[in-house]
Amino acid sequence: MGWVQNFGNAIESFIARNFLAVGTFVARKPRITIGISILIAIACGGGFATWTTENRADKLWVPQNTQAETETELYQSYFSSSSRFNQIIVQAAQEGGNVLTKQRLISAMNLHLQIENKVSTYDDVDYTLVDLCTKAGGACANEFEGVCQCLLSSILKVWDYDVSKLENDADYMATLNSYDPEQGKLLSLLGKPVVENGAVVSAEAFTISYFIDDRTKEAGSDEKGSEEDPINEAWEETVFLNATRSVEESYPNLAVDYLSGRSFADEFGGAITGDLLLVQISYIVVFVFLGANLGKFIPGPESRWTMSLAALILVGISTVASFGLSSLMGLFFGPVHSLLPFILLGIGVDDAFVIVNAFNRERKVPRKSEDNEAITKRAASALARAGASITVTSMTDLVAFGISASSSLPALASFCAYAAVGIVFLWAFASTFFTATLVLDERRQRDNRRECVCWMTRKKDNSDADTKFEESGVSKYFRNIHAPTILSIPGKVAVLIAFGGLLGFGGYGASNLSVENTQRAFIPSDSYLTSYINTADSFYPTSGNTFYFIFEDGSEIYKNRVNLANLYEELEGKESSPPYIADPSSVYRNVMTGMRDYFQSGQTLTGITTGEDFFPDTEAGFIAAMKSFASFQTGSPYASDVVFSADNTMIEAIRVESAYVSLTKEKANGDIIDDAEKQIKAMDATREMTESWGDDYPTVTTYSDVFIGVEGFKIIKRELFTNVGLALAAVAVIVFFTVASPMTSIIITLNVSACIIEILGFMYALGIAIDSVSVINIVLAVGLSIDYSAHVGHCFMTKGGSDKNRRVIEALADIGAAVLSGATSTFLAVVVLLFSKSYVFTTLSKQFALTVGLGVVHGLILLPVLLSLFGPQAFDNAEMPEEEDDDDDLKLQADA
Repeated sequence: MGWVQNFGNAIESFIARNFLAVGTFVARKPRITIGISILIAIACGGGFATWTTENRADKLWVPQNTQAETETELYQSYFSSSSRFNQIIVQAAQEGGNVLTKQRLISAMNLHLQIENKVSTYDDVDYTLVDLCTKAGGACANEFEGVCQCLLSSILKVWDYDVSKLENDADYMATLNSYDPEQGKLLSLLGKPVVENGAVVSAEAFTISYFIDDRTKEAGSDEKGSEEDPINEAWEETVFLNATRSVEESYPNLAVDYLSGRSFADEFGGAITGDLLLVQISYIVVFVFLGANLGKFIPGPESRWTMSLAALILVGISTVASFGLSSLMGLFFGPVHSLLPFILLGIGVDDAFVIVNAFNRERKVPRKSEDNEAITKRAASALARAGASITVTSMTDLVAFGISASSSLPALASFCAYAAVGIVFLWAFASTFFTATLVLDERRQRDNRRECVCWMTRKKDNSDADTKFEESGVSKYFRNIHAPTILSIPGKVAVLIAFGGLLGFGGYGASNLSVENTQRAFIPSDSYLTSYINTADSFYPTSGNTFYFIFEDGSEIYKNRVNLANLYEELEGKESSPPYIADPSSVYRNVMTGMRDYFQSGQTLTGITTGEDFFPDTEAGFIAAMKSFASFQTGSPYASDVVFSADNTMIEAIRVESAYVSLTKEKANGDIIDDAEKQIKAMDATREMTESWGDDYPTVTTYSDVFIGVEGFKIIKRELFTNVGLALAAVAVIVFFTVASPMTSIIITLNVSACIIEILGFMYALGIAIDSVSVINIVLAVGLSIDYSAHVGHCFMTKGGSDKNRRVIEALADIGAAVLSGATSTFLAVVVLLFSKSYVFTTLSKQFALTVGLGVVHGLILLPVLLSLFGPQAFDNAEMPEEEDDDDDLKLQADA
């Protein structure tokens, strides 16, 4: 193994030699170094000119080039006009009361009229509901005038949205029950209806739904991600939301829950924005902790508050430079990227502690006796000492993020690419900018000048208290208490048993982790949107996501017209097992069924003759009949479901609307969430069902706007374990070349792998599922947990001597305080985020707390024990302990 030792020595010498040269230059020209660093950050920050954002879920969390993407493109090629959905769930003000009383219906009608008639203004143009709504006709009697031409859905339709007709209706319940003779559609609009003798007599809720034409393209969307619909958004805010928010005052006999097209964007963004104050508090907490631990807490001799500020500036310029350069590289900035400054804070502070710790330990004489050249040599030696350590952690972090930058999930790939660039800048600026500020601060302390106002000299000479470096209380704890305890034979046995049990627990939890659709969790618990979702789940438990069958080729459609008209038979009885399709009697719209029923009822169209199947007896007649049928009141609800050729001589495609049952589940804490596993099964089973139809139907494609997200659920678990596995493998290689010891590299890699497994296990115990947020935090956990182990492992290799116990003690006394301080600063910051209302920040804080806690105990407890048992000999240039007299005592503790 001599070549291995020689290889390790060569790598260590190479790293130390280069950092010695960098440290010498930086210490001799600190102001120039600071200036160059800031100029580089500003230059890279110029990349913000190409800054692009991405907010579309299908471009963030959906693997590209999937079947769902192909289905979406096909659907949009035929049915490009989509609608924004706005809905009110109307209830009685008294919980559980009957909302179908005449007075409450009149109040609901007046609420609708308020929404119908109020005007919104955008760019000096006034808009009403009729101007903006999706035109379908058939909403009420006069299909070509007023709101009757809009696509609306409500029981108020039976009174033609006319309050006077309702007020003058002597038997309004009979009118209501005439909405749908078969009652399927009527019951689907009611919440908890009561039916007696075949007639609805009461209900606790009903819905009013408004469909507004999507004007995103008209508004000029940004193809790189930012999509806005300002005309509709203005109407939704000033008309729809203002009306629904004021219901309690305007209509005291009603209670409403409501959803608008802008709700998700408003509430999710509001959750993040509302908690930015907590992020600022986190930075303040870290600033105070840095000031208290880099030097004395009370400003004066030995204090380093300016270095605390310098550490935050280090993070700041690294963030600016990395964001700018990433933007210049064409990477988009998504919602979760807002976590990056916080991530870089944790890593940057850790580097700062390591550099300051090395700088302190290189001081062998009182400051007063050091001239600038002595400080330069000390800074160079310190950077040579710390440079290898921060290089190990930076390269492992870089590899961990770099691996995941190739993820098929665009948001994860972009996030990790941003983070990888940030790691590079943190490493470079910590070695240059931060070291330069440390040199200037050391000169200030030597000259007895004040902080902040550094041109002012203290009157009191502090030379009597100025001595050579002395270990801190934390370092003495590691030397005298912590290390001897865990390195005794009982201590080692206890540590190995405890961590064995912890690993077993982690393995059990990791194997049981599930993928969950946590879209609901992104909404603050006190949001009106949360109330709407809960109310919808309560009153409409079988109402799930809508999907469509798209049938192409007009000739094939005509050929298979009877099968298409009877398509509902294929969908019956599928509520309780995959594909979990709701019964067609509640949610189903099929133009073929509608037209057949029209002719079967005895109705006719001019010039059209029908056969025994009640369809026109020629294809040309079928096309003409379809065109006519979809253009007047009876067939108007199907108008958007048929696509004709440009010359109206061919039918290119039709769509049939259906829906899934509500695919949700209740968590142990009572929260209702979407069931990702069932959604995956529903999507796959629907596709399998259509494939089984064969030649009985025209070419068919299934589309739902949720399939795009479900494709992400299918792949995200595999992405998690693949990326973590690849990252750990790559990290093992990097640690081998930077720590320069195969055995130490293996020990560190195994230690970190066990830590990651335990983090996954505790995620399961805490109810944190695999989703778009947690998968990013796991990648972060790989990088952060390596930091705590790599510092200790590398420091162990720099401690000489034949007694491994003694080397472990020296390593912990040297680097333990810096590792613990870096971890503690990160933990203190995330504790603040536990008070957040944002799912992103609360999940981040929990997983960071797990990472910090488990990473530290692995790095400062398990790893030292493993190194004492299996650690290799030190580098040739390792420093020998100052006193060998304690060796017998250490051996005695180990052999006791």
